[in-house]
Amino acid sequence: MKALILAAGRGERMRPLTDRVPKPLLSVGGKPLIVWHLERLAGIGVREVVINTSWLADQFEPALGDGRQWGLTLRYSYEGPEPLETGGGMLRALDLLGHESPFIAVNGDVWSDFDPALLPGQPTGEAHLVLVDNPEHNPEGDFSLGDTGQLSIDGPKRLTFAGIGVYRPSLLANWRDVIDAAGTSPATQPARFPLAPLLRHAMRTGAVTGEHHAGQWTDVGTPQRLAELDVSLSR
Repeated sequence: MKALILAAGRGERMRPLTDRVPKPLLSVGGKPLIVWHLERLAGIGVREVVINTSWLADQFEPALGDGRQWGLTLRYSYEGPEPLETGGGMLRALDLLGHESPFIAVNGDVWSDFDPALLPGQPTGEAHLVLVDNPEHNPEGDFSLGDTGQLSIDGPKRLTFAGIGVYRPSLLANWRDVIDAAGTSPATQPARFPLAPLLRHAMRTGAVTGEHHAGQWTDVGTPQRLAELDVSLSR
């Protein structure tokens, strides 16, 4: 199975740290955030990882190379000077990930002790997402996890999407129809659009499953969270 690390964002809330360093390359616990992901993915047998880039894209390859030091092959999906958001970035990366087999995707700006070996190699639907307890900055959560593992938009047990999941390329097959219906049709080429409308659309047909990770997880969205995580990992 291949994997995608989403690393194209500007990291506006992390400024001024991200004025000169892309957020996934910021150091925490003695190594860049993205390296934690690379090590875990290599540890479960992933051998090819695609990294999508935009903001300060020229820093990734000098910092990470071709992946050989982790037993990986790294490929870079450059989106241009403006990030294509999660959906557009994933769509563009499919030429490197392949258009047939499921792949793992991880947000480059999160840290977690979740074991990616727990992810299904073949999700029963279009996607399988990891959810965590709601943090202070997202108290209402994102999706509801049912007793049978199905995810829905609304429900009594809303949790926060961890930015970790397995996706089938077919989730993106009719992206334009879904995005048009959501009223967020991209006006640019290549297409720039969020992934969330596609996931919500698939949830309405019961095509998205999930699991609850009760361990450690941090959305490294502010300098304070970065500093707190660094202290925790450096103990």
